[in-house]
Amino acid sequence: MSKPGFYGKYRDAIKFNRNIVIAGVSAFLTGALISQLYAGYNENNLANSAATLAAEYAVYIPAFALLFYVDNRGKYIDAAGKRDNKQLKNDLKKLLASFSVSEVIFSAVKIGAQYQLLQSGTEAYVASMVASTLAWAVFFVAINLMAKATRLFRSNKT
Repeated sequence: MSKPGFYGKYRDAIKFNRNIVIAGVSAFLTGALISQLYAGYNENNLANSAATLAAEYAVYIPAFALLFYVDNRGKYIDAAGKRDNKQLKNDLKKLLASFSVSEVIFSAVKIGAQYQLLQSGTEAYVASMVASTLAWAVFFVAINLMAKATRLFRSNKT
């Protein structure tokens, strides 16, 4: 039996990160738009930061969930063609653990950075984009470390 290539070995991690990027870009653009619109409505920088974060999550979570489901729907079918609830529950627990820590980190960095940028007079959409970029950088490190720690990409079927 030959060794799998790089893509074969890391396929699940690559697809996972691809899904995060696609959902994240959608959320990023939504956040910049909402931040700029909110700034015209209300000058409260903390409220702007929180509203932007909420809008980003409203786009990010459903988009990621849909993409993750599409990529992994066949993984949860056993040899008999029935749903493998044990594998599904196991992976959902791992996803929840991985995202819980990473999303808290993302939220703290995003709101803190955006608030500071807005306080310094930075245009709202620019503040949102810079804060999101910084938060995403920290998030990517955290989510991949958590996915590795929870063994998200290892199958229970050995």
